[in-house]
Amino acid sequence: MGKQIWIADKGDGTFRNPVLYADYSDPDAIRVGEDYFMTASSFCNAPGLPLLHSRDLVNWKVVNYILPEVPGERYDKPVHGCGVWAPSLRYHEGIFYACFPMPDEGIYMCTTKDPFGEWSRPVNIRPGAGWIDPCPFWDEDGRAYLVAGVAKSRIGYKSVLHMVEMQPDGMGLIGGEVKTFDGNENDQVTIEGPKMYKRNGWYYIFAPAGGVKIGWQTVLRSKNVFGPYECKVVMRQGDSPVNGPHQGAWIDTVTGEDWFLHFQDVYAAGRIVHLQPMSWKEDWPIIGVAKEGKDYGEPVTEYRKPDVGAAESSIFEPEASDDFSGSSLGLQWQWNANPKEGWYELKGGKLFLNAAAADVDTPYGNQPNLLLQKWPAPEFTCVTKLDCGEMKEGDCAGVISMGMRYGLLEIKRIGSVLELNFVKGVQKFGKILEEATEESSTAVDTLDAASQSVLYVKYEVKRTGIRDLSETEKSFPEETVTISYSLDGENYKEAGNMISVPGRWVGVKNGVFCMRKARGAGGRLAVEYVEYEV
Repeated sequence: MGKQIWIADKGDGTFRNPVLYADYSDPDAIRVGEDYFMTASSFCNAPGLPLLHSRDLVNWKVVNYILPEVPGERYDKPVHGCGVWAPSLRYHEGIFYACFPMPDEGIYMCTTKDPFGEWSRPVNIRPGAGWIDPCPFWDEDGRAYLVAGVAKSRIGYKSVLHMVEMQPDGMGLIGGEVKTFDGNENDQVTIEGPKMYKRNGWYYIFAPAGGVKIGWQTVLRSKNVFGPYECKVVMRQGDSPVNGPHQGAWIDTVTGEDWFLHFQDVYAAGRIVHLQPMSWKEDWPIIGVAKEGKDYGEPVTEYRKPDVGAAESSIFEPEASDDFSGSSLGLQWQWNANPKEGWYELKGGKLFLNAAAADVDTPYGNQPNLLLQKWPAPEFTCVTKLDCGEMKEGDCAGVISMGMRYGLLEIKRIGSVLELNFVKGVQKFGKILEEATEESSTAVDTLDAASQSVLYVKYEVKRTGIRDLSETEKSFPEETVTISYSLDGENYKEAGNMISVPGRWVGVKNGVFCMRKARGAGGRLAVEYVEYEV
């Protein structure tokens, strides 16, 4: 079901960037044979750690989640900005490793022999707050190491990378940590997201610096795993439109080509994924294409596709539209927090969202049972067909646009009527990330529940301007979200609109919900389809 939304493959042997116009932040990727796998941050959304697969580095699809839920009861409710931060993905001696940080809880490791199947339960190999962005590395002699950054909000300082020896099985650390690199002393402030490799006897740490929105890509190298490391900037924005170019992964192909996947922060839509060619000069990488006289690269907007040898691939993109005809929930969907049994059922080609009991004092943005997915394109329209016929008095359902500023069409069953309201909310974050939320509601319409239970809700994203976030962070797209409703699927009335603001470290998501704000058993909402188009 659904139309193509964002296709990077131009079908003529070339591609356009980004290869994924969706919020797959902090990506890391590996090649195993002729297959490429990628994962990304997922924060408090569940399931967590999406696993994407490609055969050509351009066409990607979500094939699994590494984490069925975020570790810990804390994440049974949304803890925005916390949870699963920048992960790394590695393959060693027949085993896939996913290593990820939870900045308040520690560094975790999951493993599997089949990436498309079930992954092991996460093991906390370094309990405690502060370390982030871990990456394991196995040397030729069988010894293993872990490099990681730090979060100033948890540890009191930033711009430092640490190295520690790791058990060869990846399930624990050995000995003391070593401060490997201090970006405060090398004009590499906010260096983070380290990824470790080895080539020609050199140990390399690829790590962005300068900040997510206006930074650059740095590479460190040393002949000793613990350093000292020298550094060089290998990619800058330059004259390209790609701000930041930030954190990513060096990938090779079976034909010997080198490529680099990284993200770009485009504000409301989140952190989208680009693919860059990579070359070498005097044992230093150059990412992107270097202009004459420059020893660093700049991002490309279009380029030839990677030479992946005999591997075959079709043109596709991650799923967005859904007709709920499958036997399980589509991989495009994530909950606002760890899911609970009984929240939904798939039956007869429909998604039934049960009206789970909700705390009436908890604003919508902090409810766990919001079913959400990432924005799939710069501009798009999403139409959701809802049947409210089985909602009971006290049930609330609808369609939501979820970010630090969020908006939703609330459908509330009151007696024999369906009351429609447009609700806006603003999340505020303190120093310890405890959020307070302000919410306002505007009456939109009242419908007779017996004669009009079916609603079509249109969620439309349009670029309506340019936003300067600060004196240095300039020219970010500004998108307006408009939510409208229809009784016949043709004639729509606007319920409300808002300027979008991303969530805490995540892009705006949109989706559906059904919850109960009254005593007793609730009813349910039937979602017949969700269809995207550009």
